[in-house]
Amino acid sequence: MKKVIKTIASIALVFVGFVAFSTSNTTTASAASNTTYKSVYKVAKAHMGARYSWGATGPSSFDCSGFTSYVYKKGAKVKLARTAQAQYNSLKHVSYKNIKKGDLVFFGGSKWSISHVGLYVGGGKMIDAQNRGVVREAVHAPWWHAVGYARVADAD
Repeated sequence: MKKVIKTIASIALVFVGFVAFSTSNTTTASAASNTTYKSVYKVAKAHMGARYSWGATGPSSFDCSGFTSYVYKKGAKVKLARTAQAQYNSLKHVSYKNIKKGDLVFFGGSKWSISHVGLYVGGGKMIDAQNRGVVREAVHAPWWHAVGYARVADAD
């Protein structure tokens, strides 16, 4: 009987240690993700008002995917694909109900014809580079048709 109790106690200790380890890793990952978002957002915010230019990748002018590539490269040292379609194709997709700050929002006719991308900043807003330059605006503005959302996995 003593042997059974010792075995159960050992299993319980291993389980408690595993739960503590899992919780600490989750907290660390969450904190790292929050830090990454803050640095990406800081870069994005610093470029508000920069002019739009098709094919531009910064730092004084951008197109939409040039902007998202730039802010992730400078803010998180993450390299993104060059075009909005390629970014969408290469990233992990999430639903709108699971979107987080720092995720990318994609627009176009469908998931196969993406023509625009913006950086989600929370509260239904994004920062994007478009014909008015780099601006903060609503994700679901009447002139945009959101077709997908994606998480930059390396930034978690």
